[in-house]
Amino acid sequence: MTKPLVLLDVPLLPFVHAQVEPFCEMCLWPIVTSGDRQKLNAIQGIYTYGHPIVDGPLLDRLPSVRVISNFGVGVDHIDVKAAAARGIPVGNTPGAVDAATADMTMALLLASARNIVAGDKFARGPKFTHYDPGHLLGLEVYGSTLGIVGMGRIGVKVAKRAKGFDMRVLYHNRHRDLGAESALGVEYATLDRLLAESHFVSLNVPLTPETTRFIGERQLRLMRQDALLINIARGPVIDQGTLLRALKEGWIAGAAIDVTDPEPLPRDHPLLELENLLITPHLGSATVRARRHMGEMAAANLAAGLKGEPLPNAVAPK
Repeated sequence: MTKPLVLLDVPLLPFVHAQVEPFCEMCLWPIVTSGDRQKLNAIQGIYTYGHPIVDGPLLDRLPSVRVISNFGVGVDHIDVKAAAARGIPVGNTPGAVDAATADMTMALLLASARNIVAGDKFARGPKFTHYDPGHLLGLEVYGSTLGIVGMGRIGVKVAKRAKGFDMRVLYHNRHRDLGAESALGVEYATLDRLLAESHFVSLNVPLTPETTRFIGERQLRLMRQDALLINIARGPVIDQGTLLRALKEGWIAGAAIDVTDPEPLPRDHPLLELENLLITPHLGSATVRARRHMGEMAAANLAAGLKGEPLPNAVAPK
């Protein structure tokens, strides 16, 4: 029996590929522009591994698609409404990345606060010939105030980790989380108050029309001059042009970002020249355990959709 054909944007990790190989045949994204109508008509599923744009016009070119399975939680690259209008369910992997992403949030916070990257470069360089107790003084994490913008699954896990450092935790969310307040001792705050009082501000919101350019000039100017901004959400959550100004002009002490807009940044982008900015290449969920779990969930969504069954983790259109 012929396996159903599934469109893939980039090659999968070997252990992730092994999760879908038994029940489908994969073809890569260039087929979309090939003009091979017979092949395009045969595609029954889409597996988004990176962040390709899946919109109405694309789906109209793939009339036999029955499911879109996303390797990851964020589906801002998929037009879920357009898929729903065509009767195509979209699945994602909620929960699979929460712990790893929370770990990465704290890693960025600690690395930027304690000059880990700059210290590593200095320790390897020719200028490190004697110990200077006044060199590369960082910011104390213990006992500082962390402001979490977005108290969802990841935000709650960040708060748990911050409590291990005896940090005071403020949070801002569309709705108060009384359970988190009771269990973790976190405190709800307006966004303005959170920005004004926090030594560290962590962005843990999904990318939506409401959160696009959520952090701009007004918000950055409200922050403390000794504060650090951590973004592990999505690049467009911050107005990057304004962030560049804020870092160059000293509105805030620095930033650590795991995501950019676009991603990756052009190699001559001025943000890449700043010493008070730490950038990582979207490593939030990049652990073997998380990737394996994401693959299992994405494979289950894909298999169910190809069979015409309800997806274990379906994304509802908003």
